[in-house]
Amino acid sequence: MSHLYEVALYGEFFAKDLKPILNRLTLHSETCTEIHTREVVFEPLDAQIQRNQGNEPIFLRCSKELLEPKSGWIMYSYLKPESMRQHPEATVRPWATCQVMEDALSFASALGYVRRAQLYKKGYAFRRGPLVIHMFQQEQVDPRTQKPIPAHADTLWEVEVKTAYPVQNTRETPLSQMIEAVLDVQRLMRGLLDLRRKDV
Repeated sequence: MSHLYEVALYGEFFAKDLKPILNRLTLHSETCTEIHTREVVFEPLDAQIQRNQGNEPIFLRCSKELLEPKSGWIMYSYLKPESMRQHPEATVRPWATCQVMEDALSFASALGYVRRAQLYKKGYAFRRGPLVIHMFQQEQVDPRTQKPIPAHADTLWEVEVKTAYPVQNTRETPLSQMIEAVLDVQRLMRGLLDLRRKDV
């Protein structure tokens, strides 16, 4: 069976540039909503053993939108990005995702994973055709309450331009079409925001 993929570009900018970037993305997107997302990252129990054997462990990520009270958890995982030689313009990586209606964190633990990190992302989400564009500041976590600490005004903004859902490389939905879609956003933001491939 062939993989399902995510196609993505990334960027970051200083808070002083927020307004023009926000305006341009809003003007060229179908929708814009505020987001406040909690993300918990898990690694396999034997992650260190895998690293010692020269293998990169596969992380699980559990994500929940806090501004939508009824939203469930989404659990997803990425494999290693395809080589730059194969896809020099954008990050293309196998992507598996599923929705978890109840407690995704306990489910991840039951699968043999341990919590590695937790973060909160606060900002905006844009929809543009087959893409979702997330623009956010990361918030630190209060170690006592596990609640987010509001980001400092000068905290860098991060941008992720990516396919809104996993895509299969088929005749109907070729990866080249999705790569072209993210490159359209790269061209659209030229002069305001540098969007590029990232291999992490």
